[in-house]
Amino acid sequence: MSDVCPPLLVGADVPDFTLTTFEPSTGGFGEASLAQNKQDGKWTILFFYPADFTFV
Repeated sequence: MSDVCPPLLVGADVPDFTLTTFEPSTGGFGEASLAQNKQDGKWTILFFYPADFTFV
């Protein structure tokens, strides 16, 4: 089975995922979960950009 997802189009459902985040208020690390945001009725905006200091 491949770990590669098919391309997503505008309006398509995104597969659930979890990210490690930095929490400035505590100075530690936390976790953001798309599934939890959906369950809580929160909107989520996904924005991707190249790594800092790379040529675009």
